[in-house]
Amino acid sequence: MKSMLSLGMGALLAALLSTTTIAADLRILTAVAGGKDTAEQELFVKELEQHLGMTIEMVKPESDYDNVLFTALASGEDYDLVYGDSSMLPKFLEQGAVVDVTDLVAKSAVLSNEAEIPAGEWKLFDVYGKKYGVPNKFEGGTMPVVREDWVKEFGMTDPVTLDDWMAFFKKAKEVKGAYGLSMAGLYDIQGFMSAKGLKAGYVTVDGKRTIPYATDAAASMYDWFATLYKDGLLDPAFATNGSGEFRKLFMSDRVAAVTYWDAWVGLFNNIVHTENAASTFEAKGIPGVPGPDGKVMLRRGESSLWFIPASAKHVNNAIKFLEFWHSTPGYVMGTLGIKDVDYTVKADGTFELTEQGKKHGMDHGSPRVSSTTWTNPFGMLPGVLEAQTVILNSGATVEDKPAAWADAGPIVEKYAFAAMSGEITGADAVKKMQADLKAAKLID
Repeated sequence: MKSMLSLGMGALLAALLSTTTIAADLRILTAVAGGKDTAEQELFVKELEQHLGMTIEMVKPESDYDNVLFTALASGEDYDLVYGDSSMLPKFLEQGAVVDVTDLVAKSAVLSNEAEIPAGEWKLFDVYGKKYGVPNKFEGGTMPVVREDWVKEFGMTDPVTLDDWMAFFKKAKEVKGAYGLSMAGLYDIQGFMSAKGLKAGYVTVDGKRTIPYATDAAASMYDWFATLYKDGLLDPAFATNGSGEFRKLFMSDRVAAVTYWDAWVGLFNNIVHTENAASTFEAKGIPGVPGPDGKVMLRRGESSLWFIPASAKHVNNAIKFLEFWHSTPGYVMGTLGIKDVDYTVKADGTFELTEQGKKHGMDHGSPRVSSTTWTNPFGMLPGVLEAQTVILNSGATVEDKPAAWADAGPIVEKYAFAAMSGEITGADAVKKMQADLKAAKLID
């Protein structure tokens, strides 16, 4: 009986131990860093643990990331690092949800090294001289992206004016049976609204809040889009598209141009040529339309950041990860991915991408690092450097979309979509926008 009891208690103890979760030394919530699927994510974490010498739990939700993030922080869940962007800072600061890392960065020889994280990157999300996050990677911007191979085939030059764009779109429809332009709602038509010098989001003028897309100057632009829509040059699903929809159209010869990120210029080219090496496909990012002052107005992306939550239990480990992420081994993981899975290293020390690595486009959370000292062994994907140069040379700026934009944005979209679809005139659209925005006290 004693022997049986001893055996039973031993089995029970073993069962309890097997179901006990060992607390990780570092818990991370991320939307981008890691593997491309569940299996690769596990391998990514395993390699991270080997580099850092600690146990790591990296949670990467499959969808609805922002909601997962805000819920986790509001509930005080024990994450040591969370991924987000600079647009979230006002809400985080209001809730006291993240830590001021100014002193932690200053004490770190890696994070304070401007060769690894240039001063300009910190300035993009500076809050009265304080740092409340650490950059994840270099963020570029958005712009018109064209089928450059079609531009050449048509014997044309890259479009500059609105008339140039119209001519290119018409030729694409005539020769290829394709739409001229596709996008996801008003994301991101900044390169075209530039023609009237209109900045997306809020712009403060003489202390008053304005929304340029809701001003009288925007009316003629909505009418221009309506002409595209009427002539079958604008993807009729533009108002309901997600980015995935227009990306598919672009890579399958069904649209001549989209409005998207500079980094995706390279990804478009990589994806198409990986699937079909003989394809003539060539994506190219080009400047928007010059405004009345002759300058192009483009959008710089919000800084992607790592935040340390106020509830973090392992702050030192979080800093250790961030220092790793901004070092050569971290750059390799953030771009190429996992050794012997996404890439291999030959006897002579050179790198070679596996077939899986080629498909993943050298993006495992940080496709373009902020470092000025490290060079990707494979260089940049075709077209990325040129597109990035367009963004930097244009003086592109981040959009100002404070909390009020959650209410203002839908009002602008509602009437803009109606005008761009030809249901109402551009003049009527901005008149209705202004009335609703003022009534809701969303503009001054």
